[in-house]
Amino acid sequence: MLFSLVCESLIELCLRCFSDLQIYFIDRGLIIEIIMTAKIILGSRGSLLALEQTREVSERLMATWPELREEGAIEIQKVKTTGDAVIDRPLIELGGKGMFIKELENKLLSGKIDAAVHSMKDMETTIAKATVLQAVLPRSDPRDAFISCCVDSFDSLPGGARVGTASVRRAALVRSRRPDLQVVLFRGNVNTRLRKLREGQAEATFLAVCGLKRLNMEHKITRIMGTDEFPPAVSQGAIGVQCRIGTSSTREVDVARWLSALDDWASRTRVIAERSMLATLQGSCRTPISGHAVLNGNRLTLSGLVLSLDGMHRHSVTASAIASEAESLGRWVGEKILSRCGRNFLV
Repeated sequence: MLFSLVCESLIELCLRCFSDLQIYFIDRGLIIEIIMTAKIILGSRGSLLALEQTREVSERLMATWPELREEGAIEIQKVKTTGDAVIDRPLIELGGKGMFIKELENKLLSGKIDAAVHSMKDMETTIAKATVLQAVLPRSDPRDAFISCCVDSFDSLPGGARVGTASVRRAALVRSRRPDLQVVLFRGNVNTRLRKLREGQAEATFLAVCGLKRLNMEHKITRIMGTDEFPPAVSQGAIGVQCRIGTSSTREVDVARWLSALDDWASRTRVIAERSMLATLQGSCRTPISGHAVLNGNRLTLSGLVLSLDGMHRHSVTASAIASEAESLGRWVGEKILSRCGRNFLV
């Protein structure tokens, strides 16, 4: 009787701590074979920047939860996305920003990964059912960096110079400030775009400061653009982690608990406001839109901007509210912009 109770307790403890077990009873003996598998599998795009972001999530998990410091407790699985695979066509033709997260969400929903790590600026405003954005990490620098091999500032570019970008926001901002410049398509990861610049396919380009910092490439920056002169993309600089909800399985509950400890209230508040504005505008990768929220104490200020594709027309609104009203603030700014430009203005 005592032996049975001890066995039951031991098996229960092992099942809590390990993902897979083989249990054998031999006469009055008990053999438990432990097969180590990851406690949490993080899905990531395969680019160096995406993997660096996922490693940051992994490191924060290990720093917070002792049980995830064991060797093999966290696994990073690379997922090839359509947005990464096809780099010779504009993102618009591929179906938009969702092409960077669709395959990750499919892996998440099928149970092949436990959580998907995203650049928040690549996430559409509606995410897959039965999933939740469980954590938004402390936000990095949201600004854009101007990079050139031939001049020291954007304004110094000679007329007719080529600026490489795949972003309709950056293209519209360039055309708005410098209609005398040419905009050429630059798709691919950070290294690919920098290589194209070195090869002379353009005289300048713009990249997110946060990405360059994460890749230890700050030395590539010619000049950091201020948020007033070159308004950033919605949620640029923020990393989000998405996981499943609804089944209440032990693994699902553990994953949600672990990730929730990484959530940064200030970053989530800013992201909520910006994404709420984007949702109200029904913005997509076809529309040049910027949203930038700043939190000062409990006061949240959101600046929203939409431009025409040629950069010749722009509508902007800035408003403030208490932090707890972030979603309402974003909706109000979006509605105010729509009242000024009209739905037809948005592509």
